[in-house]
Amino acid sequence: MLSMLRRPGAAWCAVALSLLIGSVLSLLLDASGALEWRPSLLMAQPWRCWTAAFVHYSTLHWVGNFTGLALTAAFGWVSRVPLRAAVAWFIAWPITHLLFLWMAPGLMHYGGLSGVVHAGVIIVITHVLITGTGGQRAVVATVLVGLVTKIITETPWRAPVQHLEGWDIGIAPIAHVTGVLAGMVCVLVAHAWSLRAAKSSP
Repeated sequence: MLSMLRRPGAAWCAVALSLLIGSVLSLLLDASGALEWRPSLLMAQPWRCWTAAFVHYSTLHWVGNFTGLALTAAFGWVSRVPLRAAVAWFIAWPITHLLFLWMAPGLMHYGGLSGVVHAGVIIVITHVLITGTGGQRAVVATVLVGLVTKIITETPWRAPVQHLEGWDIGIAPIAHVTGVLAGMVCVLVAHAWSLRAAKSSP
C-alpha cells in the first residue's frame, strides 16, 4: 500500500478522494450541524477542523467545490507531485480552518472545500516552482498570477461572509486566504524536510 502511495500523484489523489467521500457522506446524511466549523465548540469537538471541509449548504455550493476539487486533483496528478506534497496537503487541511481563529474570529459557522482546495493549488504551484523545469515553472507561474488575482478581486478583507451574485449562500473568501497560507507553509516545510533527509542519508 505504501509503495503504491509513493508513486507520483497517487497519494495526492488519495487525499482528494477522501475529501470527496467525506463531502458526499455529509450531504447524504445531512450532518452539516455536527461537522461544520464552529469555534465555540472547537475544544470539545476538535474534529470540526477536518470535517468542516465536508459541509456544503446548497447543491450549487457542492457542485462548485467538487469542480474545484477535481481540477486540483488533476493538477497534482499531471504535475506528478510526490508523497511529501500530499502529506503537506493533508496537514494543511485542518490548519486552513484553524487559521480562522486568527484571521476571521467573527466567522461563527463555516463549511466547504474551497479553503482546502486553495491549499492544494498553492502546494502544487510551489512544488513545481521549486523542482520543475523552466517550461513547467512558466506554466505554474501563470496559474499563480491567476490565483493571486482571484483572491484580490474577492476582497476577503471586506467581511468574513459575503453575499455574491450568482451564489445562493454566503461565501467566506477568507478561507481561500487561509488555505493558501496553510498550503504554502506546509509545502515549504515538507520540501525543507526532504532536503535535510537527503543530505543526512549516506
